[in-house]
Order: sequence, then C-alpha cells, then structure tokens
Amino acid sequence: MASTGDELPSAAAANKAVRTDRERRCVDETLPDALTLARMETKMKIVRYQAADGIYYGVESEDRIERIAGDPFQIIERTGEVDPLSDIQLLCPVDRPRIFGVAYNYREHTSESGKEQPTLPVLFMKPSTAASGNGDAIEYPCDGEIVHYEAELVAIIGKGGRHISKEDALQHVLGYTCGNDISDRIIQRQESKFGCLLAGKGYDTFAPMGPAIVTDLDPTDLDVILRQNGMVKQSGNTRDLVYSVADIVAYLSRFMTLLPGDVIMTGTPAGVGPIQLGDELEVEIPGIGILKNPVVAASHRA
Repeated sequence: MASTGDELPSAAAANKAVRTDRERRCVDETLPDALTLARMETKMKIVRYQAADGIYYGVESEDRIERIAGDPFQIIERTGEVDPLSDIQLLCPVDRPRIFGVAYNYREHTSESGKEQPTLPVLFMKPSTAASGNGDAIEYPCDGEIVHYEAELVAIIGKGGRHISKEDALQHVLGYTCGNDISDRIIQRQESKFGCLLAGKGYDTFAPMGPAIVTDLDPTDLDVILRQNGMVKQSGNTRDLVYSVADIVAYLSRFMTLLPGDVIMTGTPAGVGPIQLGDELEVEIPGIGILKNPVVAASHRA
C-alpha cells in the first residue's frame, strides 16, 4: 500500500510512550489508586481483549465482560458497555510489559536441576516481544533442539515504587495470572557459562500469560499445574517457593523502580520437560483459570 505521508510510530517510539506513561503514574501521587479501589470490591477477573471496535480492558462477570475506562493501573471505572465473552478474543493481560523472572525458586525444581538452593533471588529478564496471550501460538525456533515448558505464577505490579519493604510489597501487586516461561535449554546452557540468561529465554512468544489478572488472591498457597496434550507434567504449590512474591518485589525494588504493568514470573515447580511441534500446553492455577497455547513452527522473517 502506498504511503500517505503519515508514518506510523516506530516500535521503539511506541515502547517509549508506554514506558513514559508508566513512569509518570509511578510518581504522580494525584492519580487514583486502582489497587485500593480493587480491594474495595470482591475478587475481580480483569482481562485485556480485542473487541470488534478495538482493544479494551474489562472485568469478567459470568459470560460477559464489563468494559473499564483506560486500563486497570489507574482508576477502575466501568463504562457501562458490555461485551459477550463469545464475541471477544483474549489478549496478553499487559501490553508490552517489562518481564522479570526468577530462576531456581522452587525447592523441588532446584533439586531436580542439580543446583544448590539460592541464597538470593536469581533474576533474569525477558523482552516485551516475548509476551503473548491465551490461545496465541508458541513458536518453536527453527534451530531449536531442546525447548522446555515452565508453568509459573505471575505477579502483576499495579502500583510502582522503589525501596519497597517486604511488609508493604503485596500492596503494590494488582493481581496474578498464569504464565509459561518457555526456555531454549541449549542456548540457555551456553549463555550460563558466561553468567548470562537472556537469548534462551527471549524468543518471541516465549512468555505467554493469561487468561486474566485476578485480584485478592493469597499467593502463598496456590497450586500450579501444567498439562501437555492433556497429561499432567507439573503439579506444584507456591508453598514450595524459596522466595515469596513479597520477597521478590522487595528485592527487585532495591535496584530499580518498579512500574505499573511490570510482570514478575515467580519460578516454576518440578517437572519441567521438552515441548514438541503440535503440542497443546495448559497452565492452570485454580482461582485464576487456564492458559492454553499450541506449539507451532516458527517461520523465518526478513
């Protein structure tokens, strides 16, 4: 199609705009506190979705979604518009998030990996382009050899901050969702020899999350289950976490300002294993829902 002269903003410019807005919300004390408002209600399922007329956030209620104005990191205000669940497509709960991960954070998984228990949270990051949503395909790399699933509880930051205490940490969490920390083990092992952990975790589509952000959950006692083609492969509980969600939030905020919309993949239980083309993967956390993703072959892009 011929250019109209009005070029779309670059991905870098779009990401900068998202980042700048989140940073503004982090320091602007005049903005309404969505977390306080969320906790005044009963537990909410917040979804981000594609409707016929655009992309919205909303609150899931039985077989429908009640639209909210803006996003859930500001004031949660229903617009009065309703979309039937059957008419929408769920998207990644956060658009272009910063993705933090914690390695070796379940005791049994650390043991099966042949590692010593960590004496501090072992952090890594995934690029925002790794994020995808419920129903989106996980793209198996063309040169991939050993690629693993990792079911995870994901914490969504709702209120930013720096130097957050462990006691206050959960007040900065909007809610929780399911995640799958897909990992290329060959690349990961090559990187790890030099103290790095990025490329093997960072392929496009390697951080599916969803289906919803659920508020008012106790993150210390949640089952985390992964099914591969209907068979249970992982079955753990967050009681086995080495470092709790509160520990991780407090630790991260020692070094950097956390922003509304940041996501933290909190670690995976024992039972990680390889994925294959054609697989159907499901991550289930009762109280949140089921994240479903097929595995397909990645295509080379120019």
